[in-house]
Amino acid sequence: MAVPLTEKLAAPDTETSSTCNDPSIAISDQEPKTNDEGDFPDGGLRAWLVAAGGACAFFCTLGYTNVFGIFQAYYMFNQMPERSADEIAWIGSVQAFLIFATGAVGGPLFDRFGAWLVRPAAVLYVFSIMMTSICKSYWQFMLAQGILTGLANGLLMFPALSAVPQWFNKNRGAAMGLAIAGSSLGAVVFPIVLSNLLTKTDIGFGWSVRITGFIMLPFLIVAALCIRSRLPPRRTRFFLWSSFREPMYVLLIVSMFFGMIGMFVPLFLLPTYAITKGMSESLASYMVAMVNGASIFGRVIPGVLGDKFGRINTFIAASIATSIIIFCWPEAETNASIIVIATLFGFASGAIISGGSVAITLCADDPKNIGTYMGVGMALASFAALVGPPVSGAMIDRYGRFNEVTYFGGAMTMVGALVAMAAKSKSPKGLFGKT
Repeated sequence: MAVPLTEKLAAPDTETSSTCNDPSIAISDQEPKTNDEGDFPDGGLRAWLVAAGGACAFFCTLGYTNVFGIFQAYYMFNQMPERSADEIAWIGSVQAFLIFATGAVGGPLFDRFGAWLVRPAAVLYVFSIMMTSICKSYWQFMLAQGILTGLANGLLMFPALSAVPQWFNKNRGAAMGLAIAGSSLGAVVFPIVLSNLLTKTDIGFGWSVRITGFIMLPFLIVAALCIRSRLPPRRTRFFLWSSFREPMYVLLIVSMFFGMIGMFVPLFLLPTYAITKGMSESLASYMVAMVNGASIFGRVIPGVLGDKFGRINTFIAASIATSIIIFCWPEAETNASIIVIATLFGFASGAIISGGSVAITLCADDPKNIGTYMGVGMALASFAALVGPPVSGAMIDRYGRFNEVTYFGGAMTMVGALVAMAAKSKSPKGLFGKT
C-alpha cells in the first residue's frame, strides 16, 4: 500500500553514516548532511595546502613543546637547580595537559566557526614564548611556559588537526600523518637551535628563547593563510554528549590516555638519563632531536599503512612496539645504545598521537563533527600529561635510578594497546577486521 506523501515528510530520518555508532542511539544533536559532505576531495592543491598549513602549525606548536626535555635538563642545572626533578617536570606536564585539554574548546569552536581561530591563537602563542624568555622564578615559568603556552598551543593546534580530515577520506591517514609530522620536524629543528644557542653562545637564555619565537613567525603566517574548513559550520549543540554512548569512541580515549602516560616518560627524561650515563650535556640535548627525527617517519609511514591495512590496527601495533622499547630502555648504558633506543622509540611512538587521532575520526557520525570528536577525546586523554612526568620525576627522586620509571612507562603503554584492541572489537568489522 502506498504511503501518503504527508506521512513521508513527517517521518524522521534516523540514518547515520557513523562507523562506530550504536544504531539504537537517537542522534538528537546532529543536523542533516548536505549532498557534497561525503564527497571528499582526497587531493588537489587546496586540500594539500590545508595539510601543509597544518604541518606548519604543528611545527610551531608540538614541535616546540616536544623539546621540553631540553628545558628540563637546562632548568635542573642552570635556571632552577634548587628545584627537584618532579617540580620542574610539572611545568612541562601542565603545558602538555593544557595543549590537549584545550581541544575540548578548540575542536567544537572549529566545527561551529571555522578556521578563523588560528589567527588570534598564533598571536597569543608568540606572546607566550616572548614572556617565557623574561621569566626568572618558578611561578613565572609555570604561568608563561606552563599555562599560557599550553592554552595558546591548543587553540592553534586543534583547528589545524580538525581541518585536514574534512578534506581527506581514503588518504586521511597519510594526510594527517604528514600534518602531524610537522611537529617532529619542529622538534628536530628547535632542540638543535636551542642547544647551540644555550651552550655555544653567550647571548643567554632570554634571547635564545626569543630567537625560536622569531623562527616560528613565517610558519605561523603560512598556517593562518592555508588552513581552511571545507564544510559549513554546524549549528547543533556545542558538545556532542551522544558520542560518549559509543563504546569504541570511549575505549579509544582510554587507550590514548594510557599510551600517552607511557610515551611522555622517555620523551621528557631521555636527555637527563643520558647525562647520568656519562653523555655530554651538549650531545644529550640532541636526544630530543633524534627522537623526533625518527618520529617523522613514524608518523607518515604508519599513516600510509593505516589507510591500507586499518587505522586502529596501526595504532595497536605502534603502542605494542613502543611499550617493548620502553621496557628495554634500562639496558642502554653506552652512548651508542642510548641513541639506538631513542631512535627506535621515536619511530614507534610517532604513531600514538597521530594514529590515535586518525582512529578517533572513524567515530564521527558526520564530517562536520570531526573537530568536536577529536578535540574532546584528546582533551580527556590529556590528563595523562598530569600523571606520567610527575610520577616519573617522583620515582627518580625516591629511587635515584630509572629502572622503576621504565617499568611504569612500558606497562602503561601496553595497557593502552590492550584497550585499543577492546575498542577495535567494538568496531563494525570486529577485532580481526580491517579497521
